[in-house]
Amino acid sequence: MTDPIIAELRDLVGADRVVTDEQVLRESSVDRFKKYTAVHGIFDGPLPRAVVRASSAEQVAAVLAFADEHRINVVPRTGRTGTEGGLETSVGGTIVLDGSDMNAIIRIDAENMQVTAQCGVPLQVLEDTLREQGLTTGHSPQSKPLAQLGGLVATRSIGQFSTLYGGIEDMVVGLEAVFPDGTISRIKNVPRRAAGPDIRHVVIGNEGALCFVTEVTVKLFKHAPENNRFHGFLVDDVHTGISVLREVITEGFRPSVARVYSEEDAAQHFAHFADGRCVVIFVAEGPKGIVEATSAEIDRVVAQHSHSPVDPALIETWFENLNWGQDKIEAEKETMLAERRLGYTTEVSADWSSVGAIYDAVMHRVRTEYPHAADLTMLGGHSSHSYQTGTNMYFVYDYVINCEPREEIEKYHKPINAIIVEEALRHGGSMVHHHGIGKYRAEWTEQEHGSAYPVLQRLKQAFDPNGIMNRGTIFPA
Repeated sequence: MTDPIIAELRDLVGADRVVTDEQVLRESSVDRFKKYTAVHGIFDGPLPRAVVRASSAEQVAAVLAFADEHRINVVPRTGRTGTEGGLETSVGGTIVLDGSDMNAIIRIDAENMQVTAQCGVPLQVLEDTLREQGLTTGHSPQSKPLAQLGGLVATRSIGQFSTLYGGIEDMVVGLEAVFPDGTISRIKNVPRRAAGPDIRHVVIGNEGALCFVTEVTVKLFKHAPENNRFHGFLVDDVHTGISVLREVITEGFRPSVARVYSEEDAAQHFAHFADGRCVVIFVAEGPKGIVEATSAEIDRVVAQHSHSPVDPALIETWFENLNWGQDKIEAEKETMLAERRLGYTTEVSADWSSVGAIYDAVMHRVRTEYPHAADLTMLGGHSSHSYQTGTNMYFVYDYVINCEPREEIEKYHKPINAIIVEEALRHGGSMVHHHGIGKYRAEWTEQEHGSAYPVLQRLKQAFDPNGIMNRGTIFPA
């Protein structure tokens, strides 16, 4: 109660907005919602000094300027659905700056097809509001029930319908962000401009290592779910599935969903019909004429490969239950405690020529080199976001935990994650497609960017010269 920093924070934002409850601080020291130590009540990292719940950009600015003056580490956050350690407090005495209370939808502009909202607006709330008016952002990550706009922009999020709508970087029109010295910067809402480099991308994907996102304007699209068409097929191997995706996409068609699941990954999602084969999924949406043309092209391409059709109703039902909210998180935690098992993922991206080779190399190395492969109950992957020039690969690995809670991440996740990252980089791909670098992949940041890494370093030096923003995230500590 006598900590002068806590006293100053209370003066800046109000005593009710500075949280120092020990259990809150413990839970705020991690971001991996399925972290095995956390579900056992073990929090070994340095605890934050306080959680500050800001209510405005001005309060964010005041806290950041104060922290910058006194060299106090700050971890920005909103929805807390990160998976790569980006919200973990790696430095003692950190201020966790939470924007969840900044949750106003400021303006829905149907004429100019854009919506402006504060950083703490939950995506599910925004989408529910928009769909009542026949509109959508087109953004639908699996974390949709919990994720909030600021974090989605800061982590360069992507959604399940990205092949049509793009990632969050394709949706952002303009934004407001606060930098460590307390400067509030607003990037205006225009459809495009050629006024130098696109400065939106200084903010998008910065993971709280450069600034705090306080407000976002994103594009809108018309929502016509009555036109949706679902397609499912069984094919013999991942390479065939990737070929199907590539042919549909490079012919110029944009289904909202284009996916292929390996035999192992398909078995856990589609056990009722996969029958030991790979599963290919497409969803066509939009105006009726576009949906019909896209569906016809999907059928044409698939007909050129050996396949078996799947009842579209099975695919539609699966999609309706794909997202996870707090109920699913709690159920997964209970499973971890009761059955000592856990599932995790690492996602990468590459061009069409390389992604199959990355998949094969990872499967081979994990099965033959990883010393605890006998503990794996599933090893597979799926491609779920495709582009004209390539696709992503989402590796999935489940394991029985035969160790003490503190040893789990070192014994299982980190070595498997390292193999996947190494193979993606070795084949010229990216080590991370959409979850962000966080702290778990920061050791490979320089290798990821190569000769362009100094550009990233100089951004950090320019915007955060005192190094107070989210130490260890993106930039290795």
